[in-house]
Amino acid sequence: MKTPILPNTEEIRTHVRERYGAIAEQAGESCGCAPTCCAPSDASMQEAAKKHRPAAGPKSCCGSDHEAQSYGEKLGYTAEELGAAPAGSELGLGCGNPLAIASIKAGETVLDLGSGAGFDCFLAARQLAGTGRVIGVDMTPAMITKARANALKGGYSNVEFRLGEIEALPVADASVDLILSNCVINLSPEKDRVFREAFRVLKPGGRLAIADIVATQPVPVELRSRLAAIGACVGGAALVTELRVMLKQAGFAGSDIALKEATRELIRQWTDDPGAGDFVVSALITAHKA
Repeated sequence: MKTPILPNTEEIRTHVRERYGAIAEQAGESCGCAPTCCAPSDASMQEAAKKHRPAAGPKSCCGSDHEAQSYGEKLGYTAEELGAAPAGSELGLGCGNPLAIASIKAGETVLDLGSGAGFDCFLAARQLAGTGRVIGVDMTPAMITKARANALKGGYSNVEFRLGEIEALPVADASVDLILSNCVINLSPEKDRVFREAFRVLKPGGRLAIADIVATQPVPVELRSRLAAIGACVGGAALVTELRVMLKQAGFAGSDIALKEATRELIRQWTDDPGAGDFVVSALITAHKA
């Protein structure tokens, strides 16, 4: 049997951009209870939308508010947080709550890597209570458009969204106090560059607070070779040991990777391979720049 061919960097980046662009364009005003972190496949996403769309019409892709809350609460958000951000900003694409480990302080500059429709940015701005600023960076034009509309709708004057890649951030050196990210870095084919860029833009004493998917054992080549599995936050996950090395080589100190074993059951729903949860798990990752 032939060994599967792994996709190259540009193939992965193009697939991820197109996939999440489609999610942004298809998402309804209340689409926050997606049954997956990252939508397993185009066909599966359409099927899931059919299953979760209320019979009354297209207002929501996922049914009741209770369903939306239950998925978000599984990721670690409170009901208050889920109800605080503008409608349409929570697309059900996360794998944890990075705000829970962020310890945001008044006046800080916060950067969100892969900010999507802006949900975590808006929660960060809420904690800043009118001080500081929040910058969201996303490589998907449709997500940036959606996030900017959400910011305008919610009156978030200290939140801005920039189009760019997290491997080459459109952010000045040593200008950020805190970096957030939620289920995005696993999608990057150049994770070492992401961490080097994060280190570059952080001020001395700055820190990372990340929720992401990590591998606890080598991901089978069959999953790593499938763009759909990579886009579903499974195929591109790096081993915990590899992430520790990347963080250290980028210059970070005091890194911690806390595994959330209970998320394996959620992950089994993200691809058409129910065994995916045997290899990857959600984790909360912290580190700081000395």
